[in-house]
Amino acid sequence: QVQLVESGGGSVQAGGSLRLSCQASGDYLKYCLGWFRQFPGKEREGVAVTGTSGRTTYALSVQGRFSISQDPARNNLNLQMADLKPEDTAIYYCAAIREAFCGSMNQGLYNYWGQGTQVTVSS
Repeated sequence: QVQLVESGGGSVQAGGSLRLSCQASGDYLKYCLGWFRQFPGKEREGVAVTGTSGRTTYALSVQGRFSISQDPARNNLNLQMADLKPEDTAIYYCAAIREAFCGSMNQGLYNYWGQGTQVTVSS
């Protein structure tokens, strides 16, 4: 079992920045963490995920604007978001995937999810 708790969402104007954090507990060392987001009426989509050996994968829509970082203990995954756009408005989720699938952007393969945190970007 893995428990995930997100924090740091909120409202910001276009061009602004936000930092999301995901605190993991439980059996998280057997999993890789990642960030997803969900727009109203849409499925969750990958934003940035960690793979093995520190490798990270970003969605094309956020490359150059978002970056993730993980503490050495691997129980905290941060998502630094810069140059935010109104189209980034969504609920952001932290998720955990088994080691065999680390680096995947397929939300269907993720085993555990946080409760989500709302990010709203106004124009």
